[in-house]
Amino acid sequence: MNKSFLPDVISTSTWIWYPGDYDIWLGNQVQNRRTERGTFLPPFWKMDSHYVLVEFSKKLDLPEEETIHIKVEGRYNVKLDGKLLSGSPEIVVIPEGKHLLNIKVHNQSGVPAIFVYGKTIQSDNSWKVTFEDKEWIDESGKASDTSSGTVYMNAASWNFNAAETLPSEFKLTTQPMSAVSSEKKNNGMLYDFGKETFGFAKFNGLKGKGTLDIYYGESPEEALSIGHCETLDRLPVDYSTAKDYTVAWSKAFRYIYVEKENTLTYDSLSMLYEYLPLDYKGSFRCNDEQINKIWDVAAYTLHLTTREFFIDGIKRDRWMWSGDAYQSFLMNYYLFNDSPSVERTLFSLRGKDPVTSHINTIMDYTFYWFLGIYDYYLFTGNETFIRQNYGRMQSLMNYVLGRRNKDGLLQGLPGDWVFIDWATGLSKKGEVSFEQLLFARSLETMALCASIANDAEGASAYKSLSEDMRKKLFEIYWNEQKQALVHSRVEGKQTENVTRYANMFSIFFDYFNESQKDAVKSSVLLKDNIQKITTPYMRFYELEALCALGEQSYVLNEMKDYWGGMLKLGATSFWEEYNPTKSGAEHYAMYGREFGKSLCHAWGASPLYLLGKYYLGVKPTAPGYAAYLVEPNLGGLQWMQGKVPTPDGNIELYVSKSEVKVRGVAGEGTLRLKSRTLPSGSNVRAIDKGNELYEITLKPGTEYIINYKAE
Repeated sequence: MNKSFLPDVISTSTWIWYPGDYDIWLGNQVQNRRTERGTFLPPFWKMDSHYVLVEFSKKLDLPEEETIHIKVEGRYNVKLDGKLLSGSPEIVVIPEGKHLLNIKVHNQSGVPAIFVYGKTIQSDNSWKVTFEDKEWIDESGKASDTSSGTVYMNAASWNFNAAETLPSEFKLTTQPMSAVSSEKKNNGMLYDFGKETFGFAKFNGLKGKGTLDIYYGESPEEALSIGHCETLDRLPVDYSTAKDYTVAWSKAFRYIYVEKENTLTYDSLSMLYEYLPLDYKGSFRCNDEQINKIWDVAAYTLHLTTREFFIDGIKRDRWMWSGDAYQSFLMNYYLFNDSPSVERTLFSLRGKDPVTSHINTIMDYTFYWFLGIYDYYLFTGNETFIRQNYGRMQSLMNYVLGRRNKDGLLQGLPGDWVFIDWATGLSKKGEVSFEQLLFARSLETMALCASIANDAEGASAYKSLSEDMRKKLFEIYWNEQKQALVHSRVEGKQTENVTRYANMFSIFFDYFNESQKDAVKSSVLLKDNIQKITTPYMRFYELEALCALGEQSYVLNEMKDYWGGMLKLGATSFWEEYNPTKSGAEHYAMYGREFGKSLCHAWGASPLYLLGKYYLGVKPTAPGYAAYLVEPNLGGLQWMQGKVPTPDGNIELYVSKSEVKVRGVAGEGTLRLKSRTLPSGSNVRAIDKGNELYEITLKPGTEYIINYKAE
């Protein structure tokens, strides 16, 4: 499109579509790229599609005549004030005055999308969209105006801000990278790219006729195991002259082992690193270099798994799992604070109605989706996204409510996967307390979102249901003798088993009173005979619960042992599971396969969240950081400093045992400090809250330098 007809106008136009449609379409592309040893391996849950026919509309009030240019992905027509214009016009002249502009688009293979550009008329999120306009024609042939029953949404967009940047052609960014070393092994060459990475293998100067066998590995053992490595390519080559060849599909690897027929030659092997460009807005540094290294590797792990969406592991699944994604959302808020990535993932995970199963077929993963919505609103304050998702939230919750038993509780029904965690011998029978707890929290989310969507009746109903579930949780599962919530109820009776899951979540959900928190801390979290957690997935929550109880010193040592243990084994990204009792190649086995374990898994990056929320101590207390708390805890460190990103900029913090420096750019903060003396400093007014606890109000745009005395 030539924009030279309006050279003095700065375009704010962007490609727009029906909310969720692009995310669902792109999710289908991404999640169907998985292969296992060259075999296509699609997801095993229902995959929805975009709406193939969408109407876009905009009410106009023009002070003068205006010319607009239109570009569309799909077939389309244009109506101005209810009258169809001839053909599919790319240029439309609109007279001054009030008008209604409608563009209807059909696209079966891709997402119906439009880009409109004029002096004042530009496609953006203010446009309205619907997938059914409900028009009708009477016996005289007269067409109705759009029916009052039509449901309109605000158009959605991402970052396609030029007419020639088609949404359907989106690709991640690539960057050339070279192997750091190569050596002859067996019948071929083993290449080491120095760290876990993701991208396209590229053969430079490839020539000859024959087969090129490429074996990828996160470890040298995997790459060299031609019979058991998880991913591979076998390429027929027939080049009479040398040329550069890039493999069609990107893979995760650190090592590549190549075998070739003798008729083939190539000069070198390199790669195109494939990634989503994101700024590291958050940061963390302290006096402990091992913790700094853990933060750096966690950040790299999250970046590798933050692609078109938040995926689980880059080698094996490359799918969106709601439980994995939920943790990625939280880590993202402390590293990238990239809202579009969260929105895309939430839309794609949810899909379309009707609901026929739990998200990813997993009961707990349905609830993590609701929790993701709750946290999204808290960290961003975006009410529009909540309103546009509220209908989908209602239908998903209706599905859940319809699966309760006679006591109003949930248990696994045919087709349900009750996951909780990878843990040997973990019972999923009966009514598991952990599922009821997540259910109660999800109902709280529904009550909050119903209020935002102006559904007063729904807000009241969901609030009542959530209160009832919390009451049942303690009536049915709390055991006074064990001083904990038991794991499950089977045939109406409490089981004897106590596990960590419901107990630790109840701590940071603030479901326990202070007495119960203390009891669970000693009877569950710090007790060795309660089944240990070995996945980073649940270590995330276990360590969060301990941090919420003020055990940062203990958690710091746990981080050094657990994540530091992976670093000592040479990890350049964090794993799906780590068990220090294993040795050698045993570390790579999982799911009954020698190299089934992912060595770059999103849930392994949880130190980002823990260090940001519970050491720097920064968290929103009102949506979008309109109000926030800074409650630093050194946890055995001598000093620490960092940045926590918010929608309006960073909160910057430095903390030692005698000084705090803090500055926020927006919102009103509260600094909460434990100090043996009254904190002091310029513009500092400390309020004594008792027990050597002080609070200081933080105004936006002001740097505070505070002197205090740590415990």
